[in-house]
Amino acid sequence: MKIVNQIKQFLPRQFGLYARQTYYQLRKIYFAGQPYHCPFCQKSYRVFFDGGFDLPVINEMQIIGSGRRKATICPGCGSNDRERLLYLYFENQTNITSETKILHIAPEPSLSKFLQKKAKQNYTAGVKYFEGFYYAKNTLLLDLLDLPFDDGQFDLVVCNHVLEHIPEDGKAMKEIFRVLKMNGKAILQVPWSPLLEKTYEDANITSAKDRERYFGQFDHVRIYGKDYPDKLKEVGFHVDIFEPKELNMKDNVARQYAINEKEIVFVAKKPVS
Repeated sequence: MKIVNQIKQFLPRQFGLYARQTYYQLRKIYFAGQPYHCPFCQKSYRVFFDGGFDLPVINEMQIIGSGRRKATICPGCGSNDRERLLYLYFENQTNITSETKILHIAPEPSLSKFLQKKAKQNYTAGVKYFEGFYYAKNTLLLDLLDLPFDDGQFDLVVCNHVLEHIPEDGKAMKEIFRVLKMNGKAILQVPWSPLLEKTYEDANITSAKDRERYFGQFDHVRIYGKDYPDKLKEVGFHVDIFEPKELNMKDNVARQYAINEKEIVFVAKKPVS
């Protein structure tokens, strides 16, 4: 790791995308091995890096999909456990083709490339605000409370760990419901606590420090509880749950992918009216 960090010093951020790509190529070589495998870059590694925040409330509330996680970041492409979980779902539970119209909100780089390759020109990415060079150039600026799309435009909406950042999450859910086609699906992942019967939020908690203390991240505005599927149903969705353990996987793919086996996929379907 020391060698890789030294190399990084010679590839400063101002060199742009080329420097970043070179840096990841060097990491692919340096960390090659077993037992981990990344389905996005199709390489195996002897380590995955730790990632995420470590705050008391995350441990106290046993929040799933959040917190400091061991062996979660792929050294070759930077994908995390949450992206690889969705890869596992899409590859085993869906049939995405070039005819599938996809809206990907706050697109993670590795997952975005995977979905765009499948849907081609029917893939649309959007985000509330840009974060430097994190998002691709064709990413749209969107207001999730007022999406600039027609009713029933998309077959699939992917919104991975976004709703916990939005004060009016109910409005965002309604907008996602609106732009979905009948029988369309929305993958709406959030961090949630199995200890909470009801979602915990307080509009008076506004400072970054207090949000870290009560919600587990400086820009989170709630902790979802076991009632999260009910919130989606109130909007009109039918909700199915996908668990990695449902798959009859050979060679323990979930462990190879370094997926949190406690995390589930919330699949919100827009029923035919």
